[in-house]
Amino acid sequence: MDDSKFFIDDFDELSEEDENETVIVADKNGERIDVYISMSLEDMSRNSVQKLIADGRVTVNEKLIKSNYKIKTNDVIKIIIPEPELLDVKAENIDINIVYEDNDLAVINKPQGMVVHPAAGHYGGTLVNGLMYHLKDLSSINGVMRPGIVHRLDKNTSGLMLVAKNDKSHNFLAACLKEHSINRIYYALVEGNVKDDVGKVDAPLGRSEKDRKKRAVTTKNSKNAVTNYQVVKRYGKYTLLKLKLETGRTHQIRVHMKYIGHAVVGDDVYGSKLNKFGLEGQLLHSKTVGFIHPTTGEYMEFDSELPEYFQRVLKIID
Repeated sequence: MDDSKFFIDDFDELSEEDENETVIVADKNGERIDVYISMSLEDMSRNSVQKLIADGRVTVNEKLIKSNYKIKTNDVIKIIIPEPELLDVKAENIDINIVYEDNDLAVINKPQGMVVHPAAGHYGGTLVNGLMYHLKDLSSINGVMRPGIVHRLDKNTSGLMLVAKNDKSHNFLAACLKEHSINRIYYALVEGNVKDDVGKVDAPLGRSEKDRKKRAVTTKNSKNAVTNYQVVKRYGKYTLLKLKLETGRTHQIRVHMKYIGHAVVGDDVYGSKLNKFGLEGQLLHSKTVGFIHPTTGEYMEFDSELPEYFQRVLKIID
């Protein structure tokens, strides 16, 4: 199959996950609003929600409420999440694989185990800290915590990422993400024998009701999510897949693969806790990225080799 026809618009939607105003339509009745919001929003504790309510940043049906308000089905809940406090995010001399760089952007090959940007309780050792040291300029659109970051990869997902060096390039690339014109190809080794050579998983994703740190296929406060896959090679008990996303939700590939019964090998969150190959994370790699350059208008594409630990496992099972 021709990759250029199959893999046309894979992307991660950073901006969609990080808008300041979040709207939730309640699908429960009688639950305290602080509890309900903390279960619905990623990385939002009940104490944090109570502070937002006390600060007048939460409304129900356009009216201010208190933390003990009991929600009603179809209540329209609006939450205004303030920008993070300005913190002293420092440049660090961290080894970064810069695949390509010009005045507008850079292509980075992120290693497994590296967090993309600082967050509460984790302000150092991230890709952003390294970018601040190695690159002269970074876009400011996503604030002090995420300079230059247009899209993300999970900590234990490796591979190619785009970084914007100025706001004009950032806006252009973000618009390309929205219109699905950035091409990225993932490779994943999954558990089991995937029977169909080509397939699609169309299943909405939202926060897991059992564990607020996880995502799950659900119809409650969820967003549509579509993942396409193509078999590269079958190894009996394992299958190597190419994957492309029609949407870019948090943990999308990992959750969708679990949903169809083929969890990503090494994924101890959504897959097996048994570490068969001594892995430090899932075998999921952003292998290819293709995009229109924001200044020249020319199409550029970069490809990366599967990392050593990924290739080692393939040799073991072959």
